[in-house]
Amino acid sequence: MTHSNFKNKLQAYIHLTRFDKPVGIELLLWPTLWAVFLAAFGDALIKAPAQVTALPSVLPSWSVLLIFALGAILMRAAGCAINDFADRKVDGSVSRTKGRPLAEGRLSAKEAMAAFLVLSLISASLLFWLPIEVFYWSIGAVILAFIYPFMKRYTHLPQVFLAAAFGWAIPMAYVAVQGYPDIWCWLLFIAYMCWTVAYDTQYAMADREDDLKIGVKSTAILFGRYDVLIISLLQTAFLLLMGVVFYHYFSDTRLGLIPVYALGLVAILFAQQNRACATRVPMACFKAFLANVWVGRYVFLVVALSCFWIEFNGLT
Repeated sequence: MTHSNFKNKLQAYIHLTRFDKPVGIELLLWPTLWAVFLAAFGDALIKAPAQVTALPSVLPSWSVLLIFALGAILMRAAGCAINDFADRKVDGSVSRTKGRPLAEGRLSAKEAMAAFLVLSLISASLLFWLPIEVFYWSIGAVILAFIYPFMKRYTHLPQVFLAAAFGWAIPMAYVAVQGYPDIWCWLLFIAYMCWTVAYDTQYAMADREDDLKIGVKSTAILFGRYDVLIISLLQTAFLLLMGVVFYHYFSDTRLGLIPVYALGLVAILFAQQNRACATRVPMACFKAFLANVWVGRYVFLVVALSCFWIEFNGLT
């Protein structure tokens, strides 16, 4: 293989795995880290003796943070590879995706499947540094990551499968840190599901006309003229559930309700997104989808800064 061919092939793999488009990585990465921090904080509360203000460290170990961060990055890349494999016969008919490697013939279906398997195996190797229970839970993540790209052929709810696949890192984080997923883990998971279905519906709104022509299903098609309303309801559910989770973890600390009130900025971001989506202009909907990366970053800052504050200033 010549240097030029190698460079072109490498670029094709980068495009396949979307390493050139980090927004998708962040949409998976930040919620995974929310879960790692909150699980560590909850674990410290569980282990703390009653009636004392001193806590064991409320911060997660750097090794667990690194493992879950790398796992999120690798599994997102694997998900993109299997997604392009599933869509290889339709991407060429959609204006936004016709330049993808399989649609253009720069990579073969076998190469895309090989990329999925290699990335999944590398991600699985990270589990050697975590409790064995996390491995059992990871099987669900791999199954969801494999099947969700095919769901758009059979159901109008592929966004729900995507949300479950991406969100499965949340119970895995709780199992790694606490040993089990408690009710607050599942509330966080459901909140994440609501947010993900909302932003992936925005994404699907940008492709709705093309999807209708080629027979691909999505929540954007299912919701029809109620799309923005249902997105708003899902975003409201996300805010309410996150508010309940933050109240549980932080209301008895000296931070009080500050983390809960901090979600008000997220509500403003959602309102801006929905004004854009109400135009039904594909590029406006796509930009609204992209803006969700700021939601992930901001909520992570709220969670991480709250935990660091309590670590260095005490519980009350």
